[in-house]
Parts: sequence; C-alpha cells; structure tokens
Amino acid sequence: MTGLVVVGASLAGLRAVEGARRAGFDGPITLIGAEEHLPYDRPPLSKAHLLDETVPSVQFRTEAQLAEMGVRLVLSTPATALDTDAREVVAGRRFPYDALVIATGARARTLTGTEQYAGVHVLRTLDDANDLRRALDAGPRHVVVVGAGFIGSEVASAARARGLPVTVVEAARHPLTRSLGPELGAACSLLHERHGTRLLSGVGVAGLEGAGSVEKVVLTDGTVLEADLVVVGIGASPAVEWLEGSGVTLGDGVLCDETLASSVSRVYAAGDVARWVNPLFGRPMRLEHWTSAAEQGALAAANALNPGRVRPYSTVPYFWSDWYGSRIQFVGVPGADEHRVVAGSADDGELVALYREGDRLVGALLVDQPSSTMKYRGLIARRTSWADALAFARDRHGSWAS
Repeated sequence: MTGLVVVGASLAGLRAVEGARRAGFDGPITLIGAEEHLPYDRPPLSKAHLLDETVPSVQFRTEAQLAEMGVRLVLSTPATALDTDAREVVAGRRFPYDALVIATGARARTLTGTEQYAGVHVLRTLDDANDLRRALDAGPRHVVVVGAGFIGSEVASAARARGLPVTVVEAARHPLTRSLGPELGAACSLLHERHGTRLLSGVGVAGLEGAGSVEKVVLTDGTVLEADLVVVGIGASPAVEWLEGSGVTLGDGVLCDETLASSVSRVYAAGDVARWVNPLFGRPMRLEHWTSAAEQGALAAANALNPGRVRPYSTVPYFWSDWYGSRIQFVGVPGADEHRVVAGSADDGELVALYREGDRLVGALLVDQPSSTMKYRGLIARRTSWADALAFARDRHGSWAS
C-alpha cells in the first residue's frame, strides 16, 4: 500500500492527516509542504502577530506529535507536477499514492512592476508576517496599504495601534463590495475614518517610485503618496500551477463536486484551493476561511480513503476580522435580492444586517455582536424563510432593531 499523500502543510492539510487517522486509516501518510514550517495558524498573522510584544506561537503540532501519528513529513519541498496515470506526486522526487488530498492553498497577489523595490510587503505566510513585523518595528513614517479588504484593513488597524500614519488605497468605489455588498462594505469602512486611517476609494495604483526602496505611491488619478512601507492586500490566487497538464480540471482552483472530489479518481481537494459545489446554496464556491479549510480537510481525506462511503460537504460560510478593537463577522453569502439592517447602524459602531435571496435568509453581517453570530448561522443552515428570520431578529434585538 502506498497510502495517503497530502500536498500542502496547511490547516486543511493537517486536518486531512488527522481526519484520516480518526477515520481509522492505519496506512502510510505523507505530508508535503512548500514552506519550511510545520502547519501553522494563519489568522493571527495579521492580528496578534503584528501587535503583541511577544510573538505568539502559531504552530498547531510539533514534529514529534506528527511522528507519533505516523506521518512522514516532507517540508521545504514544493510540488511541481502530478502524474495521475502513474498516481505519483512530483516534489523533488516522486511520491506514489493510493489517495491524494490537494491542500496547497493560495498565494498573495502582488502589484506588477514592484518587485525591484524594498519596503513592499504582502501578508500570507509566516515568513511574510515576520518580515512585516520587523518593518513595522522600524517605525516607518508613511504606511500605505493597497486594498481595503480584510487583510489590508487588519494591517492598517495594527499599524494605527502602533501610532503609525496609514493611508489605505482601494480600487473599488466601495470597499468589501464582493464580501458584503456596496452599502454595508461602505459602512464597515467608517471604522477606518474613526481611527484616523485615511481611506482613498475608487482609485488604483499606477506605480511606485524610489531609489531601491519605495518612496512614493503614484495613483491612477495622479495623486502621489509618500510611502516608506507599502503593504499589498489585493487578494490571493489558488496555488494550482503545478497541476497544469495533470488532467485535474482547474478553474479558480481545483474544480470539485459536492464531496470535494476532483475530476480525477481518488484525488480530492480542500481549503483555499478547492472550488466545490456547496449543496446548501446549490452553487460552486471557493472559500478562504479558517472554518471551511479545517472541515474540508478532514472530510476530503475520509472521502478519498473510502470511495464507497463518500459524504457531501455542506456548510454556511463563516469568517471574522478584527479592526481597531471591533470584531466583524459574516455568515452565509451576501444575497443579491435584499439586505436589511435589523439592529444598530454604522454610526452606532454595532450592527446586524441580514441578506435575502428569494424568500430565504442566506447571510448575516454582525459588527460587535458575537453572541448572535452562531444563531444566525444556524438559521441559514436550516434554510429559514425571510419572514421568520426577521421575526427572530425582532425577538432577539428587541427595541434596538430597526
């Protein structure tokens, strides 16, 4: 038996290993990772890792613990190809498999033409976070963050907490439009203004200037910003280049069915790299969320090892982000038919908004309302009607509801 191979020493990859053992698989497992690090937790990288005086540990398990589980670790070794005919992963050498879980995640997008400048950072990996922390420790005079999404906004929040001047540049007219919709994305962006961050929306970056190190950011409207530290937070692309020509169907990730199975037998995907059909919403999704990565990893391994007993992966997407001491949480999807603020307002700094598709509750945005988040996630999972969701909101929030 050649066993299970997991490519990607990520959260999804680790949960695949653990899930295989929990499912009773006692054969060989190989975990291949491109980075030198053991699997680690990503959310703290843009939060506590940039702020705490003592850098917190983000490692999930020790090498000894993985060895006790019978896991063969192959780190600092990116996969470069997949031979599905021979059932082998190429990563330095060839690793045969009976079942394969692809958990290679995603890579941070960069700004074209900025590679020659020192002082330009992205934030995706532990090494990225360490580099950015050192840059913030140096006390830059002008911090420019490109992208007002969740990572960019968390970095801006961390820089402001250090007392640094920050300008955020966002190409879209309304920040977070894809995640929250235009009106509520704009409402969340008020947090920047309240905490002294300058937000420039509806304008892109034309280029950078500087002699070796970045000194200026030139915007598409002609504005020139002083900058000795630039952080690019413009999203991530699934790490699938190594799968080209393998026969695995790709399209904004590894295309999977409801069970996380790829187009090739015994090859499954999990985490940021997987674009699968979510049966709860009847549509394909690729989620870059901690919760889904953990859940998908375990199920992908179990399904890959037990092809006669596969189960679909159905979930209500959930993510959170911390800005300036406020917690933003979102469950579900931003329904296109209607959104309604049912409690608080953007001006209050606390907010609950619901999203509708047809006659069904499909999403909820909550700002500093953590006790309500999982309640709404449960309603969405049960396919609650819009009328019942509004009645629940009135009962839960009382006179505070609008």
